[in-house]
Amino acid sequence: MIKIATAECFTQGKIGRELHAIAQGYTGDFGREYVKDLESYGDFDYNELSVTCSLFIPTIEAVVKILNVKNPPKPDKLIKGIKVYDEKGDLQVSKIMAHAIKDLTDCDIAIGTTAGIGHGGICIITDEYEISTTTDVYADLCENNSEGLFQRSQNGIRKTLEILLLLLNNRVDEIESLENIELNIF
Repeated sequence: MIKIATAECFTQGKIGRELHAIAQGYTGDFGREYVKDLESYGDFDYNELSVTCSLFIPTIEAVVKILNVKNPPKPDKLIKGIKVYDEKGDLQVSKIMAHAIKDLTDCDIAIGTTAGIGHGGICIITDEYEISTTTDVYADLCENNSEGLFQRSQNGIRKTLEILLLLLNNRVDEIESLENIELNIF
């Protein structure tokens, strides 16, 4: 069994929810929303997946108290406690969140996402890999542009799921060929 846990900000737990639907084989209204063609990724047995938890972590307080991160980077700004970083900060904090949820849950795959100003930060870690990237959509949380924020979130969910499904199907070479990917091997 491969256990997955997520600590999500701008993707609002939707990556974890989609992975749960995939793992459980749910169909219809309760089924997958973002991934329609699992077979195109390979022959991985998705019955071998289990979602340990999927957390929505928008605030710096939650990073500290729930993820047990002792000294997270100071946000550039706070909006009702919601952490706002620039793109570089989002990449750094998505890694911190992924590592923290992996440590807390002892899962096999951990995902961290966060986005403030810029392209949202995404990190997927396993015992072998740390894969980080940003969304293809720019948005600014301070502008409160709902459509722009929604588009960045949707792109982040889809991009994260694509990378993860490629990873599960041992297609690491294809992950490396994607734009804007940093892949570290442990």
